[in-house]
Amino acid sequence: MTQDQQSGPQSSGETHFGFTQVPEADKVRLVRQVFESVAPRYDLMNDLMSAGVHRLWKNAMVEWLDPRGALTVLDMAGGTGDIAFRIHDRAPEAQILVADINAAMLGQGRSRAIDQARLDRLSWACMNAESLALPDRCVDAYTIAFGIRNVTHIEQALAEAWRVLKPGGRFLCLEFSAVSNPALAKFYDLYSFQLLPRIGQIVAQDGDSYRYLVESIRRFPNQENFAAMIRAAGFGQVKYRNLSGGIAALHSGWRL
Repeated sequence: MTQDQQSGPQSSGETHFGFTQVPEADKVRLVRQVFESVAPRYDLMNDLMSAGVHRLWKNAMVEWLDPRGALTVLDMAGGTGDIAFRIHDRAPEAQILVADINAAMLGQGRSRAIDQARLDRLSWACMNAESLALPDRCVDAYTIAFGIRNVTHIEQALAEAWRVLKPGGRFLCLEFSAVSNPALAKFYDLYSFQLLPRIGQIVAQDGDSYRYLVESIRRFPNQENFAAMIRAAGFGQVKYRNLSGGIAALHSGWRL
């Protein structure tokens, strides 16, 4: 079954939670439960699941962003701080707001920031990507890594990103995507569906949450379809770059 086939039409008032159809009103709660469960072992699981490659992907994201000077950044779904800390290292004068819908993930990030003595120019807020508690045109850059596939209405999250960006501001998203090589795709499916939930059960004592995370990847639009959604939200100069054969992809757009 292809990624597009899996997405399929949805019933009115329903959305997908992995491969399961659920009432739209329930998805935020279900996603919150997943990340509350995995938060204490989230960073460890990222290293185990990707053999550390997620670090290279995140480095590539911040390299493409190329943050400089005293810019203001909203790192949405920033959770444990991986992207924010990289931006902080590259641009010490930047003001970075780490936002996430999940308080447990933010707690992990704040604790890491304290442990690493990152007390300046970082702030933390619990927010929903679909309804940001921020004024119009207030940030220079909006970053989101491995978070947008979990929102209920991707179009609304993109609209909010466009709203809070200043004219000339940058949208940059890192997300799992569609593998381009058939042989790699077959191996990736086997690894994702057979091994990752088992690793999640052993390490995080929660195989079901990691099964959802795998399913949510397969439901996410492929590179071209997601690029089209970003353009439809009003962004210009939309581009994407595949990472590791399309296992992940970076999408960039500008509020012109």
